[in-house]
Amino acid sequence: MFNKKLLSVTLSVLLIVFLGVSAVNACTSIMVGKDASTDGSVMTTHTCDGNYDARIQIIEGQKFEDGAMTTVYKTRCHDGIPGYNVTELGKIPQVEETYTYFHIAYPFMNEHGVMIGEATFSGRSELGNTDAILMIEELERLALQRAKTAREAVQVMGKLAEKYGYGDGGESLTVIDGKEAWMFEIVGPGPLWSPGSGKPGAVWAAKRVPDGHISVVANRSRIDTLDLDDPDKAMASDNVKSFAEEMGWWDPSEEFLFCEAYNPNPYGAEYYQKRREWRVLSKLAPSQNFDPKADRYPFSVKPDKKVSAQDLMALKRDHYEGTRFDLTEGLAAGPFGTPNRYATPSFVKPEGKKDMDWERAISMFRCAYSFVGQARGWMPSPVRSVLWFGEDAPHSTCYVPVYSGTKELPESFTSGRRDKFDRSSAWWAFDFVSNWADLKYSYMIEDIKAMQEKYEGKFFKMQPAIDKAAVEIYNIHGKETTEDFLTEYSYNNAKKVVDAWWKFADEMIYKYNDGYINHPDKIESVGYPTEWLEEVGFGEGTAAE
Repeated sequence: MFNKKLLSVTLSVLLIVFLGVSAVNACTSIMVGKDASTDGSVMTTHTCDGNYDARIQIIEGQKFEDGAMTTVYKTRCHDGIPGYNVTELGKIPQVEETYTYFHIAYPFMNEHGVMIGEATFSGRSELGNTDAILMIEELERLALQRAKTAREAVQVMGKLAEKYGYGDGGESLTVIDGKEAWMFEIVGPGPLWSPGSGKPGAVWAAKRVPDGHISVVANRSRIDTLDLDDPDKAMASDNVKSFAEEMGWWDPSEEFLFCEAYNPNPYGAEYYQKRREWRVLSKLAPSQNFDPKADRYPFSVKPDKKVSAQDLMALKRDHYEGTRFDLTEGLAAGPFGTPNRYATPSFVKPEGKKDMDWERAISMFRCAYSFVGQARGWMPSPVRSVLWFGEDAPHSTCYVPVYSGTKELPESFTSGRRDKFDRSSAWWAFDFVSNWADLKYSYMIEDIKAMQEKYEGKFFKMQPAIDKAAVEIYNIHGKETTEDFLTEYSYNNAKKVVDAWWKFADEMIYKYNDGYINHPDKIESVGYPTEWLEEVGFGEGTAAE
């Protein structure tokens, strides 16, 4: 039994450390089972909504001698971001062989087609621990380096966290391969855990999304019931129930719900998480008439129709358009319907309001990057997974296909600075266009959509032929030649898009300048919408007195 008096004494110090680790403004991830998708692929997504490293590094797999170690770090997800320092937390034994994986703030794919999305839920402050050395992004890295399947990735993360301690805030990971989709959730062991204590250094659970279902997580724990008698449906640490009972968070006479035990009071405004869950479920399963004010939604649901990668991209770009929560409508959207709502510092917010009291859309202006991932279990490993990657905000990005067999990407996607405007960086191309669009959003978003359709439309039309050619190359020439083919395809498309986006940015500077819309043959003055002028009192100033 924990000494609760000692626990309360340590919390005041630990709370500061714990909250400093958690990324409390991030992320929306969706999963689609293989029988719920249009092409039989398993899919997941991620929006990395915050100040995170958006550079993709392809880390080659290696073989190691006995006794080799791997270093684990804190705040590695913020590498290269001004104001953050990546610090070493310790070392753990390396495995004999690692697999090639794609490193970014939250590592997202490996050579075997395993993919991972992420969403922070922070959880109870009592669960922080300063002796634990594994952060969530490091667990993702280690899983992708060591696992060939989603189920194996879950087991790798769970075992490592139990042994070396989980030192981050509560997290949800969406883990897929070509056959299965799993939600993995984890919290820390509390401040009294120490290495070598013989007790688990984490509490975790994983629940499988049924093959015919979709699921969503948006910054609060989503795992509810756990059928731990069936390992094909759920997995968990041995202490998942006993720890909650010991801490007084679960009454054994009642049904055990992981989310209620470990994340009963999600952070932010009441609708910060719930509205995004509702939006995804209501778009993919509208016949179920989900209440936007419901307290809890099902862990997973069967969609009304099968879901495509393009459907998921549309959801990633969503601002509740067409609903009563539409962020492109109303005075707060300004005259040109911008959906962006910035954080409100305490010194300017109205009395009694929270700094998160805006609606929180799926697509956020402060998104570092996002992706839609497809894993096709019937394909050979280099072709198996396609990660549609987009820098910066989803609504203004262009998703480019990156295959799991890709070995190299353009330097603009792998390097670049964030402490100054950097034209060598792909991220800045998309971030600039996104920011410029705020000047006249309702007009410029149409230009952006045209660019998205031009390139993404072409990529989707080419995908069947590319897949077919890659499989034929694999069957005749093997893995290495297939990787060369897919690397050239992924590399050239990424370069083509970022070059086009810089040109597009320059065109937008000219076209939307000084409040005008500048066409090749004329200059157009559009002014402001009549409805907005009436709302702000146009013509009622001192000049009319």
